[in-house]
Amino acid sequence: MLCVGRLGGLGARAAALLEAGIRARRVSTSWSPVGAAFNVKPQGSRLDLFGERRGLFGVPELSAPEGFHIAQEKALRKTELLVDRACSTPPGPQTVLIFDELSDSLCRVADLADFVKIAHPEPAFREAAEEACRSIGTMVEKLNTNVDLYQSLQKLLADKKLVDSLDPETRRVAELFMFDFEISGIHLDKEKRKRAVDLNVKILDLSSTFLMGTNFPNKIEKHLLPEHIRRNFTSAGDHIIIDGLHAESPDDLVREAAYKIFLYPNAGQLKCLEELLSSRDLLAKLVGYSTFSHRALQGTIAKNPETVMQFLEKLSDKLSERTLKDFEMIRGMKMKLNPQNSEVMPWDPPYYSGVIRAERYNIEPSLYCPFFSLGACMEGLNILLNRLLGISLYAEQPAKGEVWSEDVRKLAVVHESEGLLGYIYCDFFQRADKPHQDCHFTIRGGRLKEDGDYQLPVVVLMLNLPRSSRSSPTLLTPGMMENLFHEMGHAMHSMLGRTRYQHVTGTRCPTDFAEVPSILMEYFANDYRVVNQFARHYQTGQPLPKNMVSRLCESKKVCAAADMQLQVFYATLDQIYHGKHPLRNSTTDILKETQEKFYGLPYVPNTAWQLRFSHLVGYGAKYYSYLMSRAVASMVWKECFLQDPFNRAAGERYRREMLAHGGGREPMLMVEGMLQKCPSVDDFVSALVSDLDLDFETFLMDSE
Repeated sequence: MLCVGRLGGLGARAAALLEAGIRARRVSTSWSPVGAAFNVKPQGSRLDLFGERRGLFGVPELSAPEGFHIAQEKALRKTELLVDRACSTPPGPQTVLIFDELSDSLCRVADLADFVKIAHPEPAFREAAEEACRSIGTMVEKLNTNVDLYQSLQKLLADKKLVDSLDPETRRVAELFMFDFEISGIHLDKEKRKRAVDLNVKILDLSSTFLMGTNFPNKIEKHLLPEHIRRNFTSAGDHIIIDGLHAESPDDLVREAAYKIFLYPNAGQLKCLEELLSSRDLLAKLVGYSTFSHRALQGTIAKNPETVMQFLEKLSDKLSERTLKDFEMIRGMKMKLNPQNSEVMPWDPPYYSGVIRAERYNIEPSLYCPFFSLGACMEGLNILLNRLLGISLYAEQPAKGEVWSEDVRKLAVVHESEGLLGYIYCDFFQRADKPHQDCHFTIRGGRLKEDGDYQLPVVVLMLNLPRSSRSSPTLLTPGMMENLFHEMGHAMHSMLGRTRYQHVTGTRCPTDFAEVPSILMEYFANDYRVVNQFARHYQTGQPLPKNMVSRLCESKKVCAAADMQLQVFYATLDQIYHGKHPLRNSTTDILKETQEKFYGLPYVPNTAWQLRFSHLVGYGAKYYSYLMSRAVASMVWKECFLQDPFNRAAGERYRREMLAHGGGREPMLMVEGMLQKCPSVDDFVSALVSDLDLDFETFLMDSE
C-alpha cells in the first residue's frame, strides 16, 4: 500500500491548480541574494536568546528529541482514522485521495526522521529519529498487509467504468498503491502473507547489517607490511588499520596492500550477503515473480531484467575496443613510472588515469578553485534556473531551532509568476560524524491539499565542502562544483514535480528516471557558456579563461571508456546476483567470472569486492540506473540544450514533459514527450558512447 521514502513544474497543470485555489505566494522582503549569502559566515540564530524556538524544519514538536515520539504518535493516530475512512468510503477518486493522505501523514515523519537519524550532530536526536523510523516502518508493514484496506482499493480498480472515469495521474497513483500491496504479498493466504512480512523484516535487518559491514575497516599485524609503507595507514598497537582502498596513493605498493587487505573476505559479511540475496529471491517468488530483478524493475524505463542485460551487453561490446586502448594508455604510464612492474591491476586505473589527465591537461584543482567560490557557484545556479525556468533562489534567515547546525542555509525557491514553490535547506559543510556522501533528501513532499492550498515541498541538499577561512570564502574544486549542480538537479525535480499526489511528487519516481534531472545538470556545469556566467576569481574578479574549461572537459575523456566499462561490470554483477536462484556459483566466483568478462582486468585471489558493494542495498537490481539515466540525460542535452543552454522554450518544455509529473507518469512516456521519439536500447548505447568522443561543448568553444 505504502512505500515510505519512494525514490524517487506546475507546467500545464499550473492553471488547473491555481483554479483549484492554490494561492500564489508573495516574495518576502526578508530574503537576500543567494550568492552573497553563501560567501559570508551565517549570522547564527543561536545568539537570539529570547526568540521563540520553532523546532527542526519549523515542526513545533521537534524543538527537542522527545518530539519525535509526539510526532509519530500523532501520525499513527491519524493513520487509524484515515484507514477507517478509506474502508468506509465508496470506491472512487476520493479513495485515492485518502490513500495519498495516509501516505503523506506517515512520510512526513518517516522522511524527516530518515534524514535526522544520519545527519543530526546530537546523538539524542539521532536515536529518537531512529526509533521513529522503526515505529513508522512497522506501521507501513501492517498497512501493506491490511486486507480491508487492500479491498477498498481493489473495489475501485476492479470497476472498469470507475477506472475509465479517473484522470491518468489518479489512475497511475491507484495502480502504484496496488503494486505496493502486491509486492508485500497481500493477495496470498494468511500463512504466506505472514511469511512475506517476516521476509521483509529479515531483509531490512540483513540490509542494515550488510551496509554497516561495507565500511568496516580490516586490520593486519604490523610486521606483515613493509616498514616503508606503514606510515600511510593508521596504527593501533601491533596492528595496522586499513579503512579504504587508498586509490589515489602514488605508491603502487600502498594501493596494492590496501586493495588486498581492505577487500579480504569476511566470513560474517559473506554469509550476510548470501542470506540477503536468498531472502530477496524467496520474497520475489512468494509474491509471484520469477526473480527479485523482475520484481524490482517493474515500472522502470527498462521494465525488465532482459532489457537491462541487453543494454549492458550492447554497451560492453561498443566499449570493448576503447577500454583496451585506455588500459594500454594506463599500462604505458605505469611502465614509465614503474618499469619493474607494468601489468595493469585493478588498483591502478584511478591513480594512473589521474596522472595522465594532469600531465596532458594541467588541471590541478588549485588552479580552478579560486574561480569557484561557493557564492559564485550558487549565483551561477540562480542565473541558469532563472533563464531556463523563471526561478530565483533567495536566502532566508532560519528561526532558532529550525536547523540542526548553525551553518545550514535555507533557500526559498520562487517562480516569477507562481510565487513561492518550496524550500531547500543547504547542509553544505564538513563536520564531525557527518556522512561523506553528497545527497538529496525529501523532507516533505508537495501535494494538493483538500482545502485547495498546495503543500510546499521541503528538501535538504547535503554536501561535504570545506569551510571558509579568514582569507577566503569556501572554494570548490571542479568536481565539487559539478556535484553541487547534480544535487540541485534533484532539488529542482522536487520543487517542480508539483503533482496532485504526494506519493508521486518530485523524485518519488523509478530509480532509472530519478537520476536524469541531476545528471542533466552536470552537462550544464561543463558548458563554458554557463560557467562563463559565474566563474570569477574571488580576489581579482577575472573570469575563468575559456581554454581552462576546454582542458577540463577534454580531461574527462581520459580513460572514460574504462570507467564506464567498470560501471557496466558492477551493473551486470548486480543483475546476476538478483537473477535466477540458487546462484550457479559462490558470489565470489561470480564476481571473478563477471569481472573477467565485463571489465578485463584480472581478479585478485583472496579478495571479495562484492562485500564492499554498498549499492546492493539501496540499488538492488537497479545499479544500471546510473548508466540508463546518463544515456537519457545525454540525449536531452544534445537535442534540446546543446545549441543554447539558456533556451527558455526548451526549459519550459523540460519542465512540462519531465519535471512536472514526478512519478505520476510512466517514465518512458516522459522521455518520449521530451525527445519527440521513443528511444531504443541502441539509442541509449549510442548516446553513452558518443559522449566519449571529442567533447561537443569544447568543439563549440574552440570554433567560436
